[in-house]
This record gives sequence, C-alpha cells and structure tokens, in this order.
Amino acid sequence: MADTHDGADRAADLRAVLVDELRVQGKIVTRAVEAAFRRVPRERFMPAGTDLAVAYGFDNSVVTKRDEHGVAISSVSAAYIQARMLEPAELRPGMTVLEVGSGGLNAAYIAEVVGPNGRVVSVDIDPEVTDRAAALLDQNGYGNRVRVLVADAEHGVPDEGPFDAIVVTVGAWDIAPALLNQLRDKGVLVLPLVMNGVTRTIGFRREGGHLSSTSVEVAGFVPMQGDGRHPDRVFLLPDGNGRNVRLSFDSGIPREMSRLDGVLATERAEWWSGVTIDNGVSFADLHLWFAWFLPGFCRIVADQGTDLAAERGWFPFGVVRGSGFAYLAVRPAIEGESVEFGARAYGPDGQRAAAAMVEQIQAWDRDGRHIEPAFGYWPADSGHALIPADAPVMDKTHGVVTISWS
Repeated sequence: MADTHDGADRAADLRAVLVDELRVQGKIVTRAVEAAFRRVPRERFMPAGTDLAVAYGFDNSVVTKRDEHGVAISSVSAAYIQARMLEPAELRPGMTVLEVGSGGLNAAYIAEVVGPNGRVVSVDIDPEVTDRAAALLDQNGYGNRVRVLVADAEHGVPDEGPFDAIVVTVGAWDIAPALLNQLRDKGVLVLPLVMNGVTRTIGFRREGGHLSSTSVEVAGFVPMQGDGRHPDRVFLLPDGNGRNVRLSFDSGIPREMSRLDGVLATERAEWWSGVTIDNGVSFADLHLWFAWFLPGFCRIVADQGTDLAAERGWFPFGVVRGSGFAYLAVRPAIEGESVEFGARAYGPDGQRAAAAMVEQIQAWDRDGRHIEPAFGYWPADSGHALIPADAPVMDKTHGVVTISWS
C-alpha cells in the first residue's frame, strides 16, 4: 500500500466506519476499546499489498505466515474477534497484560488501553513472527510499550508477571498450569478453547479454585504450536477414484475404524429431524452441542470430485457408529424460508449413525437452542469433588472443562 495522503485519508475513513459498525453490532461496548480501535492504524500491521478494504473489513482475517504445506500458522484476526477478546479482558490503565501469539496489531490495541503506565508482554514460539511483530510495533510507536519475546507459553514466561490479564490469540486445546500460575487471583484469562474440534473464545475469571466463564464468542484461530499443540487424528475414506473424505477426531476416536473400509461405495441413505431454522440464522451452537453430546463426533473434509463435495446442503460435521458414518445436512423445509436439519449416511451401520445425529439435533432444539452455554475449567489440583454431579465434563491434560446449558 502506498503511504500517500489520499491513502491515509481513506484508511481513516474506513477505520471510522469499522469502529461504528463494531459498536452497532455490540462487539465494542467500552470507550477504552473504542478509542484504541480509532487510534491504531490497522493497515500498517497487515502484509504488504493488503487492500485497505480487507484490512478494515468487519470479519476479515489476514494470513501472515503459512507452513510448508500452505497451512496458515499466523494471522491477523478479524476486527470483531479482536474486539470481542479485548472487551471481556476488562483491561484498565496501568495493568500488566500478557498476549500469547504475536502479530503486533492486537498488542498495540492492548497498549492503548492500558496506557503509558501499563505493561504489555507479547510472546510467540516462532522467532520470525516475533521479529515481524516487534518491527511493526517499533515502526508505529509502540516499541517502548510492548515487550516481544520468543517463548512457548505452555511453560509460562520466565521473569515476567504476574499478569492482570492474559489474552491468548491461538487455538488452545488446554490451559497450561504455568499460565494460570502467572495470572493474578482476580485476573482474567481470554482464550480460544478447542473442545472436541469446536472452538469458542471464552473469557474466564477465577472463582475459588476453578475458572468460570464470563463471555463466549464463536471464533476460529490458527492452532497453538509447541508443547501445547494437540493435533487431530485423521482417517481417510477412499471413494475408489483416487479421492478421499477425511474424518478428523480431536478425541474419543471410535474403535475399529477399519470397519469403514469401502463405506463410500455403499448406497447413501438419509434421515430427517423435523427441526427447522430460518435461512441466514446461525446454528453454530448445534456444532458445539455435537462436540459435547455426540460420541464419535468428527469434522469432515471432502476432496473435490467426491460425491460429498459435489452435494449441496451438507456441513463438515459427522459421526461414526460401528461400520457407518453420517454427516449433518439440510434440505428446504415445507414452510418456505427455512431449512430442515437431518443426516445423510453411508455403510451397514449408517442408520445407527444417522439416528444418533438426529437424536442430538432434536435434543439441542429442545434443551439448548435458545440458551447461551456457560463453561467452567477445573485444574487437576482444584478439587473436582466440587464439580456439580450432573455437569457434563470434558477431560483435558491439565484439568477438565464443564458446560452448562441450563
């Protein structure tokens, strides 16, 4: 982008429009975060050549680095996501704040909110990422307000802290004890927590020996690297023509996945739930419901050219039962401007798999559809006897997560 007067004026105009939209949509609610978004030149933290309209898009994320396979491993998060991470962090002037996952822009926002008497530490495991972030912060006047370090946050940040707030900007499968040890007793932790392949950005506050959620936002992030990394297990279902459907499991991998060999050659069947939703209305919490209450839940990627990829009205969430697998699908509903949820399935046990998915669609519609879930995190040493007996629990390495849809 050419740094011309006209370019600067256009950037300022787009910045004002973006902040106004973030306020109208309820993503920015405090004057401090609004002021930070109005002050920081977002475009200067983007890769060279990024169009201003992209830089100032409401929900545009911009990749800054990919690995050797072309997979994004560092990015600038969408504006609405950054706002919805800063707001629940409850930042105030003079605070000491840790950012996990460096990029420069988010650290600049934090520095604006905590002010000249605050302290910001930003860490990343990748020296190339930290070098870029440090250079951009320095070029834009934040070099003396943000300390950028190479560190694996799984082990904390030596010689730093304690922190009033920790903001994690990469997908975390678990919460590292070292990070919790560096969070003040009344501190706030905001992080994208991966739960059986589905991510929610959650604001947590300490409550006794555990953490309780104060905010929840739908968002996706590049996965954490280093010792906190938790790769999925991926199984291939060949279609007989050199292409595959990939089933990715975060945990709870069904036994004898070999029973699915040749499953795509069987006749496809479908079952429908009677549950409908209007076109354009989000049903992201249905995916979260599956992740918690549908054993054998998986995410699906279909190669181009497979029957699945060519089919309209399917979504990348599935379930395995014995020698069958099913995936979430929709079809036009009788009432017109809405669709009906259902499941399409393959294999001898396809009916079992589809029935399990349809049963959970109906359970979500009955018990969870109109309620925002709340989460708890209980470290391994926190006394799990205090967890309510009826609370659904998801095991992690360093503790357990609970969910409440009541």
